Amino acid sequence: MRTHMTPRGTIALERSRAMDYITLMKPELTFLSVLTALAGYYLGAGGIIGGPGLLHTLLGTAMVGGGSGALNQYIERRYDGLMRRTENRPLPSGRIAPVEALLVGLLLSSGGILYLAICVNMLTSLLAAVTCATYVWLYTPLKRLTPYATLIGGIPGALPPVMGWTAATGEITGGAIVLFGILFFWQMPHFLSLAWMYRKDYARAGYRLLAVSDEGGRKTASQAILHTSLLIPVSLLLVGRGGAGIIYGVSAALLGGGFLLFALLLYARRSSASARRLFFVSLLYLPALLLAMVIDRALR
Repeated sequence: MRTHMTPRGTIALERSRAMDYITLMKPELTFLSVLTALAGYYLGAGGIIGGPGLLHTLLGTAMVGGGSGALNQYIERRYDGLMRRTENRPLPSGRIAPVEALLVGLLLSSGGILYLAICVNMLTSLLAAVTCATYVWLYTPLKRLTPYATLIGGIPGALPPVMGWTAATGEITGGAIVLFGILFFWQMPHFLSLAWMYRKDYARAGYRLLAVSDEGGRKTASQAILHTSLLIPVSLLLVGRGGAGIIYGVSAALLGGGFLLFALLLYARRSSASARRLFFVSLLYLPALLLAMVIDRALR
């Protein structure tokens, strides 16, 4: 018997498929890349933003981020199917074919790199290529080989604000390096807390993360404390010569101190609840710090 889908059913199916493609591009990580690239551009441009240069930068960053996310999910599709947290993603669930994901990833990432080269500058395009390569071809496979993969993964996560800076200035200077450091050290407690929350899932899929082998959680919590402690002085390097003033400086110190407190609480009580609180605080810390940068610059 031949069945006919109603117009409403067709629209619902198209929406569902569109959402699958959006999910394939890891929208949360892509949005974070765009947000930090915007912050880097804003600071690099001296608080003056607007025009086609900014739009080209954000669009190119989104393309590279979305393409890298798709390629990551293509490579990890079998392992995603082994974890409860990711088993319903488009690839392991079968809603998107692997070849489709591969094509989307290659087209978006390579297209974004080329777009940045043509519409922004070659330095920003090169940084985008490094971001994609380290995330897809280094960090992704290394997660199954060594706990140190997390440090490698910090590199692509910390490059988008540098891309924003170079898009605005055409060069890598001290401010761009500090922004890289902030994002790098922020990522460690952010991901370590997430890994501790889902350590059984990661173990089931065969990932060799620190949280998987660290039965008591002492090393994981210690690393979270170490990197959060380093984040505070690095974030304060923007004060003075870095272009930030007292409003940002006080905000960075207070936010960093609160972040460190929750890392210490994870060490004191190494539970999933403590890790979840640290993860939540990490989600609040970064946009709050970026907002402090913007307000500080706008009021000076």
